[in-house]
Amino acid sequence: MRRASIMVLVSAALLASAAPLAAPALAAPAVAATQSRLSDAFKLFAEQTDGTVGVAAQAIGSKEMATLNAGTTFPMASTFKIAVAGKIFERIDKGELTLDQMVTVDPKLLVGSYGMAIQTPHPGIALSVYNLLEFMITQSDNTSTDVLVQLAGGPAGVTAWLRGQGISGQRVDGDTAHLIYRAMGIENPSLPTFKENVEAAYKADPAMRNRGPNVPFNADPRDASTPEAMVQLLLRIHSGKAMSAKSTKTLIEIMERCRTGEKRLKGLLPSDTVIAHKTGTLNSVANDVGIITLPNGKQFAIAVFVKGDTKGKDVQDKVIADIARVAYDHFLTGN
Repeated sequence: MRRASIMVLVSAALLASAAPLAAPALAAPAVAATQSRLSDAFKLFAEQTDGTVGVAAQAIGSKEMATLNAGTTFPMASTFKIAVAGKIFERIDKGELTLDQMVTVDPKLLVGSYGMAIQTPHPGIALSVYNLLEFMITQSDNTSTDVLVQLAGGPAGVTAWLRGQGISGQRVDGDTAHLIYRAMGIENPSLPTFKENVEAAYKADPAMRNRGPNVPFNADPRDASTPEAMVQLLLRIHSGKAMSAKSTKTLIEIMERCRTGEKRLKGLLPSDTVIAHKTGTLNSVANDVGIITLPNGKQFAIAVFVKGDTKGKDVQDKVIADIARVAYDHFLTGN
């Protein structure tokens, strides 16, 4: 089905029972009905991929969440970096770290991605905590992330922070290097650096470069989240309950500067839409999660996860963009 036809069907479904502007607030059954229609729209757009799509969306200030495949875990890929940032800001609020504190980067922590591993080819790297957070969120730099994971007390420290926030459907089990190893099927990496381990794996099995979805990895509960747990985390941060007001403001502003995923949550929204978000991409996995601000100033949190897709990046991005647009229209009109 062409996208134009899908949008017409979805718009009709969402707006069929639109109330006049002066109508009173919807009763609980009516709210449930509109949330159900939104979930149906998510399901319709998800049919564009041959993978599995998970969605959760909730307006700020509402207790109602529209979902697709709730309770299903999805590999977080780089969206786990939000939780890493959360733990770091907790340490900042406690006075254990400062944003301007300089951190020396161990060359053994260099992990392939656009960022530090490419932009700093020579030994001798030291960055402030603030810059590490900026690179981790805005460019999804893996090296910055793994430095911050160490400062966070390792994956266990990040997961403990999540539990302290009341988030039970999300867990962090490794840094990005070991997350990528598992996604690639690299067992027991033994060489000193990420680059050496990956090159050795490709040499031993050249077909590894072009493999399809890693089914066991996609079903693994490690380094995974349900869509609703991710939205709960976003709402917790936005509410100011996860960290101090200053730290909340700083993290949200960094997320608003995210440079990745231009065709995902942002793809079909007005160009001036403010989105504080974080993407994740790994093998057949494509994610984008964040808080979207509407023209009327209202906001909603949304998480869209895609796993197991074999159709490619364009389809993955389109699914996320379509779902974000229909959620945007739903929360803007209130129907």
